[in-house]
Amino acid sequence: MSLSRRVVEYLFAKAGITVGGGRDHDIEVHDGRFYRRLLLRGSLGLGESFMDGWWDSPRLDEFTRRLVLLDSSPGTNPHNLVHAVKARLLNRQSRRLSGDVAALHYNLDNDLYRHMLGPSMAYTCAYWPGSHGLDDAQFGKYDLVCRKIGLRGGERILDLGCGFGGFAKYAAKRYGCSVVCVNLSEEQLQYARELCRGLPVEFYLCDYRDVGAYNPDRSLFHKIVAIGLCEHVGPKNYRRWLTIVRDQLAPEGLFLLHTIGINITKRYCDPWYDRYIFPNGTLPSIGLLGASMEGLFVMEDWHNLGADYYRTLHAWWDNFERYWRGRFGESGDAMTPTQRRFYRMWKYYIIGGSGAFLARHIQLWQIVLSRGSLPAPYVSVR
Repeated sequence: MSLSRRVVEYLFAKAGITVGGGRDHDIEVHDGRFYRRLLLRGSLGLGESFMDGWWDSPRLDEFTRRLVLLDSSPGTNPHNLVHAVKARLLNRQSRRLSGDVAALHYNLDNDLYRHMLGPSMAYTCAYWPGSHGLDDAQFGKYDLVCRKIGLRGGERILDLGCGFGGFAKYAAKRYGCSVVCVNLSEEQLQYARELCRGLPVEFYLCDYRDVGAYNPDRSLFHKIVAIGLCEHVGPKNYRRWLTIVRDQLAPEGLFLLHTIGINITKRYCDPWYDRYIFPNGTLPSIGLLGASMEGLFVMEDWHNLGADYYRTLHAWWDNFERYWRGRFGESGDAMTPTQRRFYRMWKYYIIGGSGAFLARHIQLWQIVLSRGSLPAPYVSVR
């Protein structure tokens, strides 16, 4: 047995994982090169070797949950240390770099997203209490957001990072509001324009910093939402971003921030996710967000929906599986090597990523902020 295999098996054993074991969370290694690759490349090597078919686990989410619970601080992993130093020295979410994630991930394939996400076209965590399936839970999330910000007919909303336009359509159609949408993804905006055709919704292909493009007269918005944008803003830009939001919000308005969050402050993303899914992305912590909000906003409500994201991810995977098997057959034999690698990448992203929510390592927060001039005390909505 090679030294690299002995080291990997020792580390896995600390997480209760056995190579070749019979439990659902154990790992089956198909290619002996896996061990060296894992030791040399860390989490990047783990994900890439899964994409290449070098290992499998019956319960990929439980496998990753157990790994997440091991110590993964930057000082114990040279690969993470490099990312941590780069995050300290560079602004990886600068205006020049902010479009990278749209080019790699959000401009990928609207047909794939349509089948995976369903009628809501919501690519963010659903709200499951009292719902009947994914679609109901996503529309329930839209309505929860509207109720949290006290949306009323005739109000003007700014939707920063509008995605495929699902929330804008819901707010305009159900609540009679006008919506200004900002996004860097051409493909998402193309879909959103069609989805919201005939409704009072405007779309702008630009950065959130380009206020002159999407709000040239600097008129104030009654309400502002950012559903899934914060993960792409970055710690070096939180204060500027939140200042922009505050400056565009009416004195008695409300801002809802919907974001994945992490328990312990890190200024960099997991290397595999950074390369293959969300380049330059970073999850905020309570400490980083709190410091950036100080003096700008009053925190009216902070709601943790993290458990709902695990269920959302698995519902997306079920939809993706049906779509993919419909294209390539139940056996998957019709897939080319490139398509097979994409399939395994997507599985590692969706199911593997759900393990971090299962471990309570990352959360989903909805935060309601005001400028401190509400006409009456804010009442939390669930």
